[in-house]
Amino acid sequence: MEITTQQFKHCDMVNVKGRVDSYTAPQLADALEAINKDGRFKIVIDMNELEYMSSAGFRVLLIGQRNCKHYNRGEIVLARVPKNIYDAFELTGFTPLFKMFDDETSAVGNF
Repeated sequence: MEITTQQFKHCDMVNVKGRVDSYTAPQLADALEAINKDGRFKIVIDMNELEYMSSAGFRVLLIGQRNCKHYNRGEIVLARVPKNIYDAFELTGFTPLFKMFDDETSAVGNF
């Protein structure tokens, strides 16, 4: 898995490539926590190149969303979610917990 981050004026973008499973999920958690520790809580996660996400990855997203929404400081939004990942979100009932956008521009523009 590869994670790259970009900082914009109003939010941060995290690009995730590859597989998020129980082995790689801690890396994603560390990336989100590092952004939060810098006092930034508006995050776009671009999932365009994400191939697979296990329950450990979903857990990281839920914890990250909770941390970002704490005291109404921000939120995590998702961009370009692949069909197989979106289906998993629907199956688990997580779709109401995250705003999802078809492109990064719309996701960044949300903030």
